[in-house]
Amino acid sequence: MSSVSVRIAGRSFVPPVFLPDATFGVVRSVDAEDLRRCGIGMLMMNTFHLMRKPGATTVQALGGLHGMAGWDGPIATDSGGFQAYSLIRQNPKYGRIDAKGLLFVPESGDRKLKITPEKSIQLQVRFGADLLFCLDDCTHTDDPASVQRESVTRTIAWGRQCRAEFDRLMGEKRVPFERRPALYGIVQGGGSEVLRRQCAEALLEIGFDGYGFGGWPLDRTGALLTDQLALVRSLIPPNLPLHALGVGHPVSVAACTELGYTQFDSALPTRDARHGRLYRFRPGVPVEPARGGDWFEVVYVADQKYMKDDRPVDETCDCLCCRTYSLGYLNHLNAINEVLFQRLATVHNLAFMARLTAGLADGDADTG
Repeated sequence: MSSVSVRIAGRSFVPPVFLPDATFGVVRSVDAEDLRRCGIGMLMMNTFHLMRKPGATTVQALGGLHGMAGWDGPIATDSGGFQAYSLIRQNPKYGRIDAKGLLFVPESGDRKLKITPEKSIQLQVRFGADLLFCLDDCTHTDDPASVQRESVTRTIAWGRQCRAEFDRLMGEKRVPFERRPALYGIVQGGGSEVLRRQCAEALLEIGFDGYGFGGWPLDRTGALLTDQLALVRSLIPPNLPLHALGVGHPVSVAACTELGYTQFDSALPTRDARHGRLYRFRPGVPVEPARGGDWFEVVYVADQKYMKDDRPVDETCDCLCCRTYSLGYLNHLNAINEVLFQRLATVHNLAFMARLTAGLADGDADTG
């Protein structure tokens, strides 16, 4: 595990740090106070979605992302590059990717949206984000070699443009160095060691505060791309933070922490919570990444065996859900589709992720 101290907006964090996805400026079903009490210290929001709803001028009018969301901790903003994969590459009718950036054609037929490297940085600065990501061309590891090469070429060029625009804006606004947000470059290259190396070396030459592992982090079977993740960590100097974009399964977070990754973001823990999949540690089993996932289990709340279970989800957990309510009550709330269930379940899974990363940071993750 890396001992790098991560600086975000003048604050230092001991890695690893998990960022729940607050795509539209909110982690679904919970508020800022819930997040703080869960032990969450940082959020990930999405530039592409926020520029659509509620829009950049509205975000500014509401006090930026922090004021709008009532969140006083650091906020990272995805550049919009992932939408190149999730929307355009999956269905070309929703837009196109070229050397200038990304053009989105919304399914609703609304006006077309163009994101260039410069516009992505401008939006993230206007939003008041503390950690900005460069625009990148996201791919899947199974995409053809020609697509991967084109992605790397674009990602490097866009990284250079993002760096220049960021420096211009910081100079124009006369932002002191210690108050400037962090800017991360994203390493693409699919499953090619040559392309990953080419991308990492070019981005290191440009110079960023940290870096991200780009591209879909799983193979076609759903397995973590451990070899590629390890390669990228070896290419980025250990004194620089490295963010595993889209990595959020507890076992994957533990494995990537062992490789030296410092930050993670994903919608998986909160989505699992809303669908009745709650995480807990196996009693007495230490969190050792080399052991795989035998320290971790999922409680399926809808299972009938929990109908009359008066125990909490996890007797070692001190979150609002476990401190106050039983599995039987959660089973009931889930069965009647009560919105309170989503809040309690989300609080629990986020508290689990905070406990996991805190334990990994301390090097003593026997949290069961």
